[in-house]
Amino acid sequence: QVRLVESGGGSVHLGGALRLSCAVSGNFFRMYDMRWYRQAPGKQRELVASISRAGTPNFVDSVKGRFTISRAMNTVFLQMDSLKPEDTAVYYCNAQIEVAPNPPADYWGQGTQVTVSS
Repeated sequence: QVRLVESGGGSVHLGGALRLSCAVSGNFFRMYDMRWYRQAPGKQRELVASISRAGTPNFVDSVKGRFTISRAMNTVFLQMDSLKPEDTAVYYCNAQIEVAPNPPADYWGQGTQVTVSS
């Protein structure tokens, strides 16, 4: 069974930094895009950053220049610098994973809280 386990959330002040990690475990054939989403209270879940299997990153405009996404083996990282109160949300890891003989499907982590105070 495929599992995504996140870590690294917490509380910081304006301008602080956090590094989120998401480790994927289990038996699977191949992993494709890895993504970080976030959901603030009363808001829809939004895609924050993604990284392709080839390592190509993409970011939502609001975090460009402040967040970095990377992947190594079966782990994806989100380095968050210059954090702002509007970054406060539950952050979810997502990965597109192929578990043979099924086609690729999305798998989710349990979420980790990030709180930025002013």
